[in-house]
Amino acid sequence: MNTNPFRLRHRAALATAAAAVAALALAACGDDGSSSATSTTPPATSAPATVPAGEHNQADVTFAQGMIPHHRQAILMSEMAQTHASSDEVKALAEEIKKAQAPEIATMTDWLKAWGEKVPTGMDGMDHDDSGMPGMMEDQRMDQLRGTSGTGFATMFLTMMIEHHEGAIEMAQTEKTEGAYGPAKTLADDIITAQTAEIAQMKAMLGKN
Repeated sequence: MNTNPFRLRHRAALATAAAAVAALALAACGDDGSSSATSTTPPATSAPATVPAGEHNQADVTFAQGMIPHHRQAILMSEMAQTHASSDEVKALAEEIKKAQAPEIATMTDWLKAWGEKVPTGMDGMDHDDSGMPGMMEDQRMDQLRGTSGTGFATMFLTMMIEHHEGAIEMAQTEKTEGAYGPAKTLADDIITAQTAEIAQMKAMLGKN
């Protein structure tokens, strides 16, 4: 075996230099690969924080802006029933109507705010008067209902609410046909199902009075 000290030191020096060159080459390759990956594949955290639920159109806006005041009037009529009706069955139905429609108002209000659209105030619709909405009661009829009590109130309430529901169903059917926003079309379908059943219930209740 050759154990010449000079040769051993020479070989060690060459090995050290080669290792240094290799390390520099690897570092350079790593930097290039990392830069390339960063430029072509953005990190997952760069994705938007929220994803839109879907596109909407003017029909969706009209549906929400019309149904909000429509629901508000139904709730007002239902609140009258608690103090004017003598029938527990009528009061119970009125409470169910209120419980169903109040959250729907909140949902549609959120949609309009998210879309940057105006939210109706009170029972006034947007871009049309109240009489333009199917089933919407005129002030005179609301005053008549407010001035009635007992069995007379029950008959008037049920008659008016059937008409009111039929108007809501008509508006919901328009949304299902012309709307584009998935959640709004789903709500329209829910309104049709629930209020159709309530109409049948109210017709049966009218037969008892």
